[in-house]
Amino acid sequence: MEITADGARPSGPGEEAYFTGRVRMEPVITAPDPARLRAVRVTFEPGARTAWHTHPLGQTLLVLSGTGLAQSWGGPVRVIRPGDTVWFAPGEKHWHGAAPAKAMTHLAMQEALDGAAVTWLEHVSDEDYARPVEG
Repeated sequence: MEITADGARPSGPGEEAYFTGRVRMEPVITAPDPARLRAVRVTFEPGARTAWHTHPLGQTLLVLSGTGLAQSWGGPVRVIRPGDTVWFAPGEKHWHGAAPAKAMTHLAMQEALDGAAVTWLEHVSDEDYARPVEG
């Protein structure tokens, strides 16, 4: 068993290459081999969001607070709220972030394949972010 004390893993800003707006990332776990789990608590300020990206083994989000948005490539923009669990299938191109007027925090969980847990793609345009939402 290994217990990591709260605050032992420093948080930091999301990298501009992968995010639009103000984002704070708090590492939760990078499990040692042969485990593949990676998890991070991410807080998006209003209007902040990820770039488009994929995960080789999929991704699960658990919304902890606030109101967020998520979209898969070619699909509608969906509202996500506290308690919602979102699953993106392996290789599914998607983005997620805060709603325009409200911050959102989620726990993002994904597994690494050959050491890689994410492939980052282009930024989400303001036009795509502003599309009408469902849900």
